[in-house]
Amino acid sequence: MSGVPDPLPEGLHVLDVREDAEWVHGHIEGAVHVPMSELADRLDEVPDGQTLVVCKVGGRSARVAAYLLQQGRDVVNLDGGMLDWEAAGRPMVSETGQPPQVV
Repeated sequence: MSGVPDPLPEGLHVLDVREDAEWVHGHIEGAVHVPMSELADRLDEVPDGQTLVVCKVGGRSARVAAYLLQQGRDVVNLDGGMLDWEAAGRPMVSETGQPPQVV
């Protein structure tokens, strides 16, 4: 989709907390992938600075965002998750060789 401006503000990181199977089908380019179930063990992979936390509909990412806020991180939850992101026509990439989709 050429001509579509990057929908993320400069300097905003993205943390995708969905499972591997969800990630490979479609995600935000440049996002860091740490499944919610692995977060405690991989906390050092969470980007420093302002970070948008995403999952499929916003439930898991809301829990992760609350946890990260308690850890002193600068995070916000993407309400509506990747389903709303996809519905808005925002760009995604996939690892499957197929067009990206939210599963």
